Amino acid sequence: MFHPTVYQGTLEENYETVLLQLKGLTYEESDLIANLSNASALLNQFLEDINWVGFYLNKGEELVLGPFQGLPACIRIPFHKGVCGYAATTKQTVVVKNVHEFPGHIACDGATNSEIVVPILKDGELIGVLDIDSPRLNRFNEIDQKYLEQFVQIIVETIPTN
Repeated sequence: MFHPTVYQGTLEENYETVLLQLKGLTYEESDLIANLSNASALLNQFLEDINWVGFYLNKGEELVLGPFQGLPACIRIPFHKGVCGYAATTKQTVVVKNVHEFPGHIACDGATNSEIVVPILKDGELIGVLDIDSPRLNRFNEIDQKYLEQFVQIIVETIPTN
């Protein structure tokens, strides 16, 4: 059974706790959708100043909406479109301080002002992306990037090898 935590340490300490919680939630579970569902719920209860957190999964040459927390979202995002498409194409984390200045930004929620997208890669292949939006400008920093990349790696480790 999961018990919500009151995060009272430093940002790094709190992220370390979240990583441990994710390991517990995904322990001996290999179903990707189940793990992504719990992962999005975990991040939603942990992160402050966000308005959307979830996953898009690679389906051919586009990203398709997966488990998430927040308002209804764009269902399909072509590669090379928006922040998610850019992260999928480059296979690198993208931190956008002001989405209104990002060329080709897709506005699924008009309240979003900043965004971080972390690609999910297994053996070099794109599985999908973790996407987190915030109504606050410049919400995400290097600490968020470091720990969210570790968060995604924990999920990757649960995905069975083909």
